[in-house]
Amino acid sequence: MGPEPYSEFIAALSCPGTESSDFDLNPNVQLPENRVLRPAAVLVPIQALAGELHLVLTKRASGLKHHPGQIAFPGGKVDATDNGAEDAALREAEEEIALPRERVEILGTLPCHETVTGFSVVPVLGLIRDKFVPVPEPGEVEEVFSVPLDHVTNPDRYSVQSRYWRGQRRYYYTVPFGPYYIWGATARILRGLAERLN
Repeated sequence: MGPEPYSEFIAALSCPGTESSDFDLNPNVQLPENRVLRPAAVLVPIQALAGELHLVLTKRASGLKHHPGQIAFPGGKVDATDNGAEDAALREAEEEIALPRERVEILGTLPCHETVTGFSVVPVLGLIRDKFVPVPEPGEVEEVFSVPLDHVTNPDRYSVQSRYWRGQRRYYYTVPFGPYYIWGATARILRGLAERLN
């Protein structure tokens, strides 16, 4: 791999950082100190398309238990048979969008992110090598699409919005792109990457 254009991502991933949470913008929320989070991992896949870097995302199926219909990275819980978070992220990407793991070069990881559904998610940044035609897994993924990386790594593209959740107003980051409403954990993880790159 040449020094550009990926060296900035490797440098950004090596910077010290703090873990993020779906509750970052909601300081009044008191989380139990003894809460037990389930380990999970997502792949943050970068692909070169027509000379421009893109981020590959999915729209989750509406029938899923967790985050139905939301825009998400390929990923899921870390199984006992997985060899850590990176292995889990690659396995889930292969299952959900038919991305062969041998075509992914791992660049590094971002700090863990805690979700409202009780997961501790490790975002794994990966570079997709060669051409890749995604195939959505029926029942899990409704659609696979890509977003120019410049869009989600520009802090000016983000806004803070809110909605009521469990009787309280909850604030969260959004970074919409065309018809896709990117928000919640996905937007918060991307916001953390944008902060590191700017």
